[in-house]
Amino acid sequence: MPPVDVEALHIHDLAYSVIRVLNDKGEAVGPWAGQLSDEALVEGLRHMMTVRAFDARMLMAQRQGKTSFYMQALGEEAVACAFRMALRPGDMNFSTYRQQGLLIAGGYPLVTMMNQIYSNAKDPMKGRQLPVMYSSKKDGYFTISGNLATQFIQAVGWAMASAIKGDDKVAAGWIGEGSTAENDFHSALVFASTYKPPVILNVVNNQWAISTFQGIARGNAATFASRGLGFGIPALRVDGNDYLAVYAVAKWAISRARMNLGPTLIEFITYRAGAHSTSDDPSGYRPKDESSGWPLGDPVERLKKHLTLRGAWSEERHAQAKGEIESLVVQAQKEAESHGTLHNGPHAPAGTMFEDVFSEPPIHLIRQRQEAGI
Repeated sequence: MPPVDVEALHIHDLAYSVIRVLNDKGEAVGPWAGQLSDEALVEGLRHMMTVRAFDARMLMAQRQGKTSFYMQALGEEAVACAFRMALRPGDMNFSTYRQQGLLIAGGYPLVTMMNQIYSNAKDPMKGRQLPVMYSSKKDGYFTISGNLATQFIQAVGWAMASAIKGDDKVAAGWIGEGSTAENDFHSALVFASTYKPPVILNVVNNQWAISTFQGIARGNAATFASRGLGFGIPALRVDGNDYLAVYAVAKWAISRARMNLGPTLIEFITYRAGAHSTSDDPSGYRPKDESSGWPLGDPVERLKKHLTLRGAWSEERHAQAKGEIESLVVQAQKEAESHGTLHNGPHAPAGTMFEDVFSEPPIHLIRQRQEAGI
């Protein structure tokens, strides 16, 4: 583990290797180990289990017609959950649609998340955003954009503003590996390398874009992390299914940013175990038995194995926690559905489409609202 003030040119190897903490026996080894207590790891395990239970219920709700579509984080829970634990209040995430763990690990109410998914009367977005595209300024979660890779350049801009104001707040940008082919990815690297803002640029390499293998987006580059080296940005690759490794690397990069040492690019190697969304059938573009192999292993099972090895967890405690968490998610779902679903309403009033955009609405919008009678 290099010092946080290391120059990018001295850690080129970390953009090509893979940082791991948990070995195949479930032991924490190496220089990146030892940064979390057993109590903190148990909390992290429960966060990942909550994300998985939440995903399962919302996937079922979509199949029942209660929402239009849903996107799971199955197999990727450690990336967002562990990263969130290294952040402070006031930091900002510019997320994609598969980092619900950032909110859940931060204590964001499950009921509020479900209200947004259902677009019901309590939807904080008032039905003006797609399901799973959450937003919460106070929880450090910038409004999700359906356009891919915009998150990177937005995160860089926000971090530049934080530096200009003299804050110690940092930004984290999130995209999938397929989105690195977008212009905004490269624009973000240009601005980040030039102005050196306090930003962490995260590439979640879950092996598959919506229908293409990660090699398509990577092209002839050896790794996605290596793309940062050409811009002079420190770049690391980490085992994204290793909760301990994700936290350690996140803490390192966030410390760099908070000390005004500039950006870091991180490639999290993980695996999308499920479909891209409820509108997708992955059997049409990847081997049908691939997901059963679960490359890198199940992040929940890996952390469970480590904690059990240390005597801080057991099969009995895991089963009990699983039951408690599933019950909590079901209770939240019942409360959210008491406020309505996409299928049966009630929904936000139509007039809200004119609100929260202009402090003083222009005359043509006032006229349109009057004509519509809303």
